[in-house]
Amino acid sequence: MTRFRSALAPLAIALAGLTAVPQQAWAAPPKPVPSVVQQQQPPAAPKAACGPTVKATTTDARLTSLFTNYGNDNSRLDDWTGADGTYSVKLPNGKELWIFSDTFLGRVNTDGSRPPVVGEGGDTVFLNNSFAVERDGKLSTIHDGTAAAPTAVMPPRDQNHWYWAGDATVAGGLVEVTYQEYERYGTGAWDWRWYRNVVARFAPGRLNAPVSVTDLPSGHGVAWASAILKDGGYTYVYGVEDLGSPKYMHVARVSGQSLLGTWEFLKADGTWSPNEADSARVMSGVANEYSVTKVGSGYVLITHDTTEVLSPNIVAYTSCSPFGPFTGKQHVYTTPETKGNIFTYNAHAHPEVAGNGLVISYNVNSFVNTDHYRDVTIYRPRFLDVTFQ
Repeated sequence: MTRFRSALAPLAIALAGLTAVPQQAWAAPPKPVPSVVQQQQPPAAPKAACGPTVKATTTDARLTSLFTNYGNDNSRLDDWTGADGTYSVKLPNGKELWIFSDTFLGRVNTDGSRPPVVGEGGDTVFLNNSFAVERDGKLSTIHDGTAAAPTAVMPPRDQNHWYWAGDATVAGGLVEVTYQEYERYGTGAWDWRWYRNVVARFAPGRLNAPVSVTDLPSGHGVAWASAILKDGGYTYVYGVEDLGSPKYMHVARVSGQSLLGTWEFLKADGTWSPNEADSARVMSGVANEYSVTKVGSGYVLITHDTTEVLSPNIVAYTSCSPFGPFTGKQHVYTTPETKGNIFTYNAHAHPEVAGNGLVISYNVNSFVNTDHYRDVTIYRPRFLDVTFQ
């Protein structure tokens, strides 16, 4: 994949009269961000009867420090210094697998900046996806290729395609990671689009490359990668139909543990269909990445609030079932990083990760490309602990 897309593209394209012009050849591809058009919402429905109430939200100091210290460690040239995406799953051996999309590898300068990328006077490497494994409070970076020439764990088919990671699960001893494939379709800087969904299966002992890649349903514009939940003998898969404004939640499920089973899709009448075309819009206001987690006797949906303009707010909805309806929007957290050119996005939960409550991550980015190199702290995940009552 070429490296000239700009992180400010989503905003620049949406605002009338602005032309998106890449500032540097090394910029990361733009991520879908909260809509710049205010969405009209009906009055909020009450919280589900069995849904928990948000009690308190605090910074998860352990995880925040873990990734900060690791990102600043210059002991290896091919180690992680920042990324977004930030999904996770517990491996069969008890280790935690952290799953990232756009990733910086390399060293950090003494002033907290990143060197330029390889070939442009520096030794920073930019990949579209990677892993990190955590065990006993220590992290290690997983990529393919070599230490001198790292490549993505989920390789593109050619220079005009690439993969961004979604949520993951473990089935039959293998890690199943959902990915969204994107493609270039023209010569313009922003001529790229979502192409299809796939699931890549990885052996826990060899995570640098998939053992198989299988197509997932992709025929109706839903990115089936936002979240995964195992509950009641089913694996629920949550997707987003991204129209900019609004973004719609969709729900599918597979019987058993593996995503390679037979899919069925939630219809508007609450029943299930084997046809993806029947998949209904469950609700609007979700981000491209969100989560659904069982908490007590209810279910909690965590998402950045895309009903607001470039919102800094993380919110929760609750339901008595894993497929909704999700109601009773509650404020969870307002991200302090959101100001000026800095925006936050794609909050979701990590129920398998130990914390002082439900662990939530969110991503931080900038519309100014040079910021990613000026300050390494920007392009790193933040972590929270949310307690309920």
